[in-house]
This record gives sequence, C-alpha cells and structure tokens, in this order.
Amino acid sequence: MKNITPGIILSCFVINNLFAATVSRIEVIGNQRMDSESIRILAGVQAGDNVGESKSNQIAKKLQESGYFSKIKVQMNGNTLKINVQESPIINMVTVEGNDEVSTEDLKKEIKTKERTSYNAATIGSDVQRMLTIYQRQGFFGTKIEPQKIELPDNRVNVVYEITEGHPTWISDIDFSGNKVFSDNTLRGEILSREHAWWRFMTQFDTFDEDRIQYDGQMLRQFYLRNGYVDFTIKDTNGTFTPDRQYYSVVFNVDEGAQYKFGKLTIDNPFDDVPTDILYQEFDIESGDTYNIDKVEETMSALRSKVADYGYAFINIEPIPTKNDDKKTIDLIFKIQKTNRIYLNSINILGNVRTFDTVIEQIIPMRSGDPFSLQTIEEGRQKLMRTRYFKDVQMVPTRVADSNMMNLDIKVEEQPTGELSGGFGWSNINGFMIDAGITENNFMGRGQIVQIRGSIAEYQKQALFSFTEPYLFGRQLSGGFDVSYTMYDYSSLGSFGYDRDSLTIGGRMGWRLTDHWTQNVRLTAAFDQNYDIQAAGGWQKANLYTIGTNFRYHNLDTNFAQNTHTGVVANLGLAYTGFGGSETYIRYSADVIGMVNFWDDRWQLRSSLDFGYLQPLDGDYISRVYRYFLGGESLRGFDVAGVGSRNWYHKTYALGGLWKINGSTQLNFPIFIPDEYQIKGFVFFDYGILGKPPAREDIYPNPPTAQTRPNFIDDNLRTSVGVGIYWNTPMGPMNFSWGWPLKMTDYDREQRFLLSFETQF
Repeated sequence: MKNITPGIILSCFVINNLFAATVSRIEVIGNQRMDSESIRILAGVQAGDNVGESKSNQIAKKLQESGYFSKIKVQMNGNTLKINVQESPIINMVTVEGNDEVSTEDLKKEIKTKERTSYNAATIGSDVQRMLTIYQRQGFFGTKIEPQKIELPDNRVNVVYEITEGHPTWISDIDFSGNKVFSDNTLRGEILSREHAWWRFMTQFDTFDEDRIQYDGQMLRQFYLRNGYVDFTIKDTNGTFTPDRQYYSVVFNVDEGAQYKFGKLTIDNPFDDVPTDILYQEFDIESGDTYNIDKVEETMSALRSKVADYGYAFINIEPIPTKNDDKKTIDLIFKIQKTNRIYLNSINILGNVRTFDTVIEQIIPMRSGDPFSLQTIEEGRQKLMRTRYFKDVQMVPTRVADSNMMNLDIKVEEQPTGELSGGFGWSNINGFMIDAGITENNFMGRGQIVQIRGSIAEYQKQALFSFTEPYLFGRQLSGGFDVSYTMYDYSSLGSFGYDRDSLTIGGRMGWRLTDHWTQNVRLTAAFDQNYDIQAAGGWQKANLYTIGTNFRYHNLDTNFAQNTHTGVVANLGLAYTGFGGSETYIRYSADVIGMVNFWDDRWQLRSSLDFGYLQPLDGDYISRVYRYFLGGESLRGFDVAGVGSRNWYHKTYALGGLWKINGSTQLNFPIFIPDEYQIKGFVFFDYGILGKPPAREDIYPNPPTAQTRPNFIDDNLRTSVGVGIYWNTPMGPMNFSWGWPLKMTDYDREQRFLLSFETQF
C-alpha cells in the first residue's frame, strides 16, 4: 500500500496535464459594464498558465463568488482561454412592503442587498432569513417573505420584499412536569414568558420566542437556587406548535432535587488591620438558613465593600463550598485574596462642556488622597446620575505604575436638563386640574434649579416661581426662594365655605444632619385676601409673617419592580407666625409613616400618624381659613372638611379646629392581575380627631343677638374602613377607594367614593 499511493497521485497528475493547455491569449466575451482586464484579475489567470478542466472550474467558481455575474462559461479553444459572462443586473431600488409590526427602518438594517450593487440571489435569500429571524423574535412565526425581482431597462432591477405578517404565535399553555415542591402557578410567576390572555395587549411576553424560553430556564434555575435546591436541573423543554403556528405549548421537565441549608460559614481574612469580627457583621446569612445563591452574592458584595473601606480596592472573594449530602448542608469559606492598600492620586473630570467642575466636585464624596474605595466611587456615580445632569457617568480608575496610587477619570455625558411638563388630574378637593411648567435643573451649568409653574383647577388656581442653590457658599447647604400666587375658590366646595387669594414670598435654607436626618429653615410672608361666608364684612386683608424649621427623617428601601417600600419617613415642624401680622400663633406639626414589605415584597403594610397643633398667642382666636380640617384623603369615607365642629346656621360648612390627630393603617396586596401592570388592591382603617375651634365659635352669631344659638362643637373620634384599588398607570398613579364611616355624628358629611389621579406629559 505504501508503494501504490504515490503511484495513484502521479497518475492523476499526468492525466490532468494531458488535457491541459498553455494559455497564450485570454478572451472575455459578454461584458458590458466591467472592463475585460478587471474580469481577468477576478479570474486569477494570466497568459502562460496551464488550464485544464479542473482549472476552468476554479476560474468559473471565482467569478461566480464575486457576485457580479449571473452566468459564466470558461473553456479552452486551442491556446485561447474564452471567458463568456453575463453580468448580473444592477439593483435600482430596494423596498419592503406589508410590514406593520416591525418598522421598515429596523428591517432595512438587516438587509445586505443595497441600491447600485449587483443582484445576487444568495444575498437575497440570506436577507429573507434575517428578516424572518426578527419576526420570530417578536412571536410572528407564521410570517412569509417573498422577494420579487422587477426587471427594468438597461439591465436594472428593483427588489421588493413582500411580507405577509399573519398573526403572532401566542403561548397557549406553560406547564411543568417533575415539580413537587412548587406549584405550576408559582413557577409560572418566576419566568418571563406568560400564557396568552386578552388583557396582555401591552406586553409581548405571551408570544413565543425561543431565546426567551431559554432565558426562562435560567430564571427557573436561579429561583430554585434561591430556595436551596442546588441540584435542580431542567431535563428538557418540550414544545409544540398548532398546525397554523398561531399557538405554542411549552412544557418544562424538571428535577428539583433535595433542599440544602447553610452549614458552617467562615471567612479567610488575610488582612491584619481589617477586624474579622467586623466582617462577620456583614453577613445576612446564618448556619441553618435555607441556602440562597443571592444571599451568597450579597454577602460577597458586602464583604468587598467593607474591606474596601479600609483602603483595599479590587479585592477578589472566592466562595469555597463543601457539600454535605448526608446532612443536606453546604459549608462556605469566603476566601479573601490579599492586595495592598491603594489611595486616590488625582481625580480628572472629562466630557463636561456645560456643567462646572466645581459642581461635580461638590457632589462626589471622594477627594485626592482618600483611600481608594469602590463603594465610595459607586456612591459618587449614583449621586451624579441622580442629578439628572448627565445621560451617562463612567468612573474609570487607572493604576499609577509602580505605586499604590490610582487616578480616577470621571467621564460624563451631559444631557438636556430643562423640562417642559404638563398634566391633568382630578381629586375631590380640587376637582379637574390642568397644570404646566418649565424647570431648569442645571441653570447656567451651576447646578441651580429654576422652576416656573402654573395650574388651573375647578377650585384652585396657582402660579409659582422657585429658585434653589443646592450648594450655597460652596458648602453642603441648600438655599432658595419661592414666589407664588394662589386663588382658593372654596366657598362652594364641600365644607370649607371660604375663598382666599394669597401672595406668598418665602426664603429657605436646608442642610443634612446625618445620613437620614435633614433640617431646613424657612421665612415667609403671605399677603392674603380672605372671604369667609360665615363672617361679616366681605373680603378681609390678612398679612402673615412666619419663621419656621422642619426636621425630616428618611430611611426607605424601595423595590421598584413591585413599587413597594420598607422603612420610615418622619417630619417634625415648628413655625411662629406673628411679627406684627394679622395673625399671631405657633404651629406645631409631626407626622410619621412606617412601611414594611413581606411575601416577596408583593404585600405591604403601611401605617401613618399625623399631628398638628395651633397655639394662639394674641388672644385665643385664629381665623377659620388657617385652622385644621379633616376629611377626604385625610379621613376616607368622609367629605372634604366633612367632620368636626359645624355652624348651626351654615350647616354645610365646618368650623375647623385648633388641633388634629389622624392616621391610617393600610394593607396593600396583589390582585389577580399580573405584577407588570402595577395594580394593587388595598384595605384600610382610618381614624381622626379634630380639635375644637376657638371659644368664640361656640355660638352664632357672636356678639349675641336674638337669633344666637349654640353651634355643634365636638372633638370626638371618627373612624372609617374601606377598600380600594391603586393603579400606577404609564401616565400617572390613580387611586379608587370606597370608605364607610364607623364612628360619626349626625352633622358629619359622608363621601363614600374617592378618586384621585394625576398625569405628567
């Protein structure tokens, strides 16, 4: 065999060369647009070459692959190589017709066939496949695309892709087999795909997408790992189309395995100056807890951040697991890789054309010479993004060669900071409302906020101008002023029974006390015209000069997907009104809201308490327009200002009170509609006490006349219960609630249904 093989090769070579001839001349025939020399170059042949049948085929193949020719014939005639070609037509125009679900722009991005290029059937075919892929990713598996070739004079053609989109291929059923611990409904809630229903018209998750089904498998794997099932596997995913490919059924065949818990948890800490006991405080897991891959990742992130606080950046933490099948536990060693402490050398700000460097430097929390901390750098990036001055912010650290120093480049991409906004809404207290405004959040690149806004409502009209300097005197100190003019047309609304025109001018200053506490001080002057239907004399002037301070506590964790919060928000306020004005009193105020999420953050318990007290200083009288009122959104089930003391003659109008205590406990919960629509149901219990008005209101008229009678005066408890629906629509939040008073008086005014919504555009 070793002697035969070379002989066979030699024989083939001899036979091939017996039919080959030496080319003395190359003749190109049939070309119109391309010159003969260019065709000879494309063919890769020249005079003096030996050309046989095999070589002729190679020449024809090269010319065919160039895409310029529709027909090619290559043959030897004596010593002359004849290349006979028919040039492909030139494409005059490429169009797409029949597409509604996918834009022409998106489809043309995938089309390789272009105007003024040669027509190539292979390229046309690949174009069709790429466009079909786009449609299939959007669930249109029944789409058909027929390319049409329209011949024109001068060997030109138009190419038209005629598309018949048909109907999307909906997912009719999503089922699971092999699952024993979690129900099919639970698992369906953990994946992205959804079964088709008429009300899913705003999403495409109920259409079949093979890539999404694969992603669903990864989501299932993560779900089981979060619940301790480390051996979980998807054996296979079966799916079937209906004959018309309009519906698809999918079945995930799973093996759950056994559930594992955390075993022994230890830290391998190589840093002597980083206390290990401090690191253990970052653990959000304990031995005996159900194994959760997310908790492992969160613990690693917390450890990295804590070690970085000591100046050790870019550390790597490797979780080393030991699986104990007999005990169904997993021991973990968090092994920290050792590095040297690193410091910031310089901070360079790049890309800001409009925003001053000093504005950015005031926002970020790090300075040159500080220990390098990824946590602090990320905090600075988030602070810059929250300003909304920038479309993108990148923190790019660079190691200084042969040192323990890092340079930090802050690369920003600015964006427009002006906003033209408007909206409309409706509420029981203001009726139908339209508002519009202009806001500049980075005035002259100095980070200053300027706002002009106006609103027109059925019972209230307002115009506002506001200016804020967030870093007064280059410090973490905000300052600003506001000018507003408001007209309250409340004489025909509910129980208020007064009108009020108010011009208010105010200055303010605020600062941060701690991470969660802030304080502000405000000085205002209000120049009012009041008309009280119960008071004689018509319109009355009132000037109010007020200085006050407010302490605010804010500590919330937000689940943006569920639109729920956990934490506490509180305010404490004290304001003195006087300085020779028409009214003299001190206003004390306090409110607190506590929220807690549970059951995968889909449920929320919310409780609030609000307190206010007016202390008259010049006599005991305070005009009715400045007192407290309860009802409407502050005490559902009752009309606006619908509870409390009331005039015996003007029975529809409330007298208000010098103090109030009101609160609410509300349970928000998911309803049968999927979470992506952000529709929640709620039940509530509201309560409130409105204090008595000044003693002068005990009788009416006062001074006494023959018609004087005692008013209805009380400071009794009112309560109500109710249900409602909250919908966070794409245009804005809407609240529907139905309340029923439990404890009330005969002269209280009920309001069973309450609707409020507001939108921005």
